Amino acid sequence: MATCALVGASPEFNAEDFKARYDAGMFEFVIAVDAGFAFLEELDVKPDMAVGDFDSLGYQPKCRRVSRFPVKKDKSDMELALEKAVAWDYDDLVVYAALGGRLDHTVANLQLFAKFSEQDYYVTAVGVDSALRLLTGPDVLDLPVMESGTVSVFSANDRARGVIETGMLYSLDDEDLSNRTSRGVSNELIGRPARIAVEEGTLYVFYPLP
Repeated sequence: MATCALVGASPEFNAEDFKARYDAGMFEFVIAVDAGFAFLEELDVKPDMAVGDFDSLGYQPKCRRVSRFPVKKDKSDMELALEKAVAWDYDDLVVYAALGGRLDHTVANLQLFAKFSEQDYYVTAVGVDSALRLLTGPDVLDLPVMESGTVSVFSANDRARGVIETGMLYSLDDEDLSNRTSRGVSNELIGRPARIAVEEGTLYVFYPLP
């Protein structure tokens, strides 16, 4: 897989996680999304592309590639940036500074992540102390072994079918989840290999960072 990191404008930017992965060469391409450019400037990281209307940033960024859009538009800066990433043939999308901050922005991003997951892209959003992985069936996600931590799994659709959770305090065995229930919140890691699987539909899988 080819990995692209996208850095948004939410104040909850996990700079430490981003820099560790960036320094390890885990990102082939980095896109600054509007004010995410300022976060990267603070880390002395030059993104490969900057995308947005730059109203939040407040100035025209100096970057190798700049894709500027009008403020009045039908798509968010994040959606435009995700479209740029897949147009450049990146299929593993790791998104920073997209959760937290304004709730409406977070909900919009969650909807976008589900959309791109359902188009066969791997989407992971990294928060301050946890991450979100989109899982579209049929697919399986194996989590790293951790002695403790909370895992929550929700359906992004009216119904996700064949949901399985193993290796945690509570298990699900080929059950259905809907997006109108709290079932799936707050499972617990117990130091064993944990696995989440879904046969049909898309899941939001929230899990702690190692």
